[in-house]
Amino acid sequence: MAIEVFNRFEHKYLITQKQLDELLPIIDKHMAMDKYCLNHSTYTIANLYYDTEDNMLIRKSLEKPQYKEKLRLRSYGVPGMDTKVFLEIKKKYKKCVNKRRTTLKLSEAYSFCETGVQPEHREYMNQQVCNEIEYFIKHYDVKPKVYIAYDRLAYFEQGNPDLRISFDTNIRTRRTDLSLEAGDHGEKLLSDGAWLMEIKTSRAKPLWLCEALTNAGIKRVSFSKYGTEYKNMIRDHLKEAG
Repeated sequence: MAIEVFNRFEHKYLITQKQLDELLPIIDKHMAMDKYCLNHSTYTIANLYYDTEDNMLIRKSLEKPQYKEKLRLRSYGVPGMDTKVFLEIKKKYKKCVNKRRTTLKLSEAYSFCETGVQPEHREYMNQQVCNEIEYFIKHYDVKPKVYIAYDRLAYFEQGNPDLRISFDTNIRTRRTDLSLEAGDHGEKLLSDGAWLMEIKTSRAKPLWLCEALTNAGIKRVSFSKYGTEYKNMIRDHLKEAG
């Protein structure tokens, strides 16, 4: 059974290709690449975000409340209906992020999210997380609202799985073809050459990393892929209406 629960802080940075090229040699000295990244190659992560009919969850999130939560379905690459994927609840209280997820087959995840009825329990599922997701689905009456995919470089610190650093680029989104198996196409969210860097840890960042960020002139930002996509959608609708 795949049980995955994360409690950590997530610090985000928007960086250029030049800043990335400056950081990578330093990070390579201290951290190991994710098993999916071979010779600094990226891998694709695809997400289907669920929300209420009136987009209440993302609207509330953009108000920056002390507590917020979201539900998403995640795959690595383009899955088939029998591919195992992750159904995740992500909660944030103040600045601490808690992520709880369970493994499901894609077909099981779709049925669960549509009906609110849990699939027959299998050894690869996390029963407690399924219970929490069931409550979430029934409480909010959610449906798929937006697809977001990106290409990722990821690192972890050897001997310290608490620290992870990821770099996402080619972030693309769509509000049609809302299924993971439909392919990873979409409209770009950021300009070419832009990267979203995320540092995830429950502890203080190591000194070598703080120095590297300072030397490269990299500063923290507040950034949400889903939030940015939603604001762009509202902006475009207003332009069309105006």
